Amino acid sequence: MKTLMIVLLSGLFVSSFAQTGGKNFIDQNYIEVTGKAELEIVPDLIYLKISLSDKENKDKLPLAAMEQKMTDKLAEIGVDLDKDFSLVDFSSNLQSYWLKANAVQLTKQYQLIVHDSKTLQKVFFEFQQMGISGVSIEKLDHTHIEQYRKDAKVMAVKAAKEKAKLLAEAVGQSIGAALYIQEADSQIPRLSSNVALRGVSSNAKIIGYGVAAEPSDIEFEKIKIESAILVRFQLY
Repeated sequence: MKTLMIVLLSGLFVSSFAQTGGKNFIDQNYIEVTGKAELEIVPDLIYLKISLSDKENKDKLPLAAMEQKMTDKLAEIGVDLDKDFSLVDFSSNLQSYWLKANAVQLTKQYQLIVHDSKTLQKVFFEFQQMGISGVSIEKLDHTHIEQYRKDAKVMAVKAAKEKAKLLAEAVGQSIGAALYIQEADSQIPRLSSNVALRGVSSNAKIIGYGVAAEPSDIEFEKIKIESAILVRFQLY
């Protein structure tokens, strides 16, 4: 025969078990709390999608010439073309080919990664000057995002311990070793949804961005990483 008594004291879950045979999952008093932590970090990986079309450029240049002009300017800005620039798609529109010989439209799509808002400003400004309008921000990320996630979890566990200690002392008791740890809620940041820019939006092309003088400031919301950890500590 076994009995179970649970008493709720100011946020403390205090349990007392008595049993005549076998072991329960927990056979001692404990306090259960949830610790939370949040980190905000400045993104250092800004993913851009660039579309070039031989039918949509102010200088009416062939696609190959546009591509060369773009890559030359990116190299001049300081972009590492081998590491941070790549072709992701190359297509042609043949719908009207048999009706009109010059109706074939060639399009290339690229991915460009920049590492700070200053470089992004330069890219937007120079593309504006070249008439390249098919540019959009796809997502934000950070080089050490996984380490920051781990740090947030550690901070959440420490916060749980501090909370448990405070509550236990309020009723004249103390905590011991952790009996149980569970990740209650860990948010993976939606890096593409919290893009706040001054001068251009995250899902808009750069048509009409800025003026021909100097690029305006661009600012990002910080990436938020949240962690919540449930911990049960011995209670004395």
